[in-house]
Amino acid sequence: MSTCASTCGEFLVKQLHAWGVDMVFGIPGVHTVELYRGLPNSGIRHVTPRHEQGAGFMADGYARVSGKPGVCFIITGPGMTNILTAMGQAYADSIPMLVISSVNERHRLGLGNGYLHELPNQRTMVAGVSAFSHTLMSVDELPAVLARAFAVFDSQRPRPVHIELPLDIITASADHLTLVPRQVIARPAPDLEAISKAAARLRAAQQPLLLLGGGCVAAMDEVRELVTRLDAPTALTINAKGLLPCGHPLLLGSNQSLVPVRQLALDADVVLAIGTELGETDYDVVFDGNFRIGGELIRIDIDAEQLTRNHTPHLAILSDATAAIRALLAKLPARAASADSLGVQRTAAVQQQLAEDFSSWAHYRKLFDCVLEVLPEARFVGDSTQTVYSGNHLVELSSPRRWFNASTGYGTLGYGLPAAIGAKLAEPARVVISLMGDGGIQFTLPELASAVEAQVGIIVLLWNNQGYGEIKSYMQRRDITPLGVDIYTPDFLAIARGFGCVAERARDYQHLQTLLREAPDDRPLIIEINQAPPFAP
Repeated sequence: MSTCASTCGEFLVKQLHAWGVDMVFGIPGVHTVELYRGLPNSGIRHVTPRHEQGAGFMADGYARVSGKPGVCFIITGPGMTNILTAMGQAYADSIPMLVISSVNERHRLGLGNGYLHELPNQRTMVAGVSAFSHTLMSVDELPAVLARAFAVFDSQRPRPVHIELPLDIITASADHLTLVPRQVIARPAPDLEAISKAAARLRAAQQPLLLLGGGCVAAMDEVRELVTRLDAPTALTINAKGLLPCGHPLLLGSNQSLVPVRQLALDADVVLAIGTELGETDYDVVFDGNFRIGGELIRIDIDAEQLTRNHTPHLAILSDATAAIRALLAKLPARAASADSLGVQRTAAVQQQLAEDFSSWAHYRKLFDCVLEVLPEARFVGDSTQTVYSGNHLVELSSPRRWFNASTGYGTLGYGLPAAIGAKLAEPARVVISLMGDGGIQFTLPELASAVEAQVGIIVLLWNNQGYGEIKSYMQRRDITPLGVDIYTPDFLAIARGFGCVAERARDYQHLQTLLREAPDDRPLIIEINQAPPFAP
């Protein structure tokens, strides 16, 4: 036990709280207990997951909803290997996450002597899933390293940051350190000459197209004005859902992988892409490489390297999305919305074709209509599962940050349950629905205990097709004998009740709505939906 009046671990907690951190996800261990010395009465709530991967997913969901970095306290060695998948998902989707871990004492680093939790080099291990990783070699480094981490979250493309504290640093005296104010670094603003060029091309465009990504979620009002002024059909990535509300006459949904929208991209004379990777999981979920842009491409992104990936632009603008859109609006003439404009007509033609393409998904549409009729303001946090895949195409909501899942980017399983817990903790007043499959939920099923313990009332819609249904279909389409996909599925209702949750199987749509209305506020409700009539053809 340290005899210092204030240790480095205690100072860290105080500095995090001073900079707005109000939630930490972590599992205490012998290497991290000194980080916990300062947590009681600090103003920071601690939530205990049942696995470090769950901690990372919770932090991810919390960050997407709150806009603040999700913070994790993680133990040396196995704790860090366990959280890597969650960091990978956050890295792929540009989510701010601060992972604070322990590591062996400075004089033991890299020796390979078999010390408890020893790894050759944790920093090297996390390099591919973090903006940076830093080993704190002295107490005096802490304020500057934290400032560097928050600079990434505030002013760059946000991604996970890892800071590891050797055991002898955690307990070292920090009496000489004083709390420093948080310096929020402004995001990059656009080059005005480039904005003028972009505006001129957009003013002259006869068939413009807008492609908007998750980098725009903080610019909803600006986006809606830009769409109207350009009279441009607009496609949203999955993480951008809600930037345009359901029923907007220029909304194409998240259907860039489907032929009608792809044809629009080929026919457009100017395409403006803002805050989007133009990546596979939003533009090519059929994996055929056929999303192509026929006209001039203007790209706006906060990440300079991303501006050159996937599709080379004719004009590239490095900028925060909100700042760039505001600058563009200053150069574009005002335009009132029109029900019969060319852009609306182009969008309507595509939507009619899409409606025909989606005719076989009527049961999924009915399911979401049923849920939204009862809970119109719900937030949906999903895994990689059938309801998510269909909802990515079918569901539109009134505001952003209300639909996100693990089918994008890294594409992990097990995300939806713990991420929904984090989302609910970030905004307790909003209903949160976790879309899970019977395969994916088994990755993180113990996190139901975390939710009960934290009194988090989420709704889990568990789509049960008794196995990895999507992978089985994929194997069959490729003439591969299905193997490893018809997995044993347990009695989820009994397990959920054993954890202290409320659990029921929906008999029909009317029963489903009754269950949704009666969802408890202080613990999860698991609603199992079997992939069978009336919920499937």
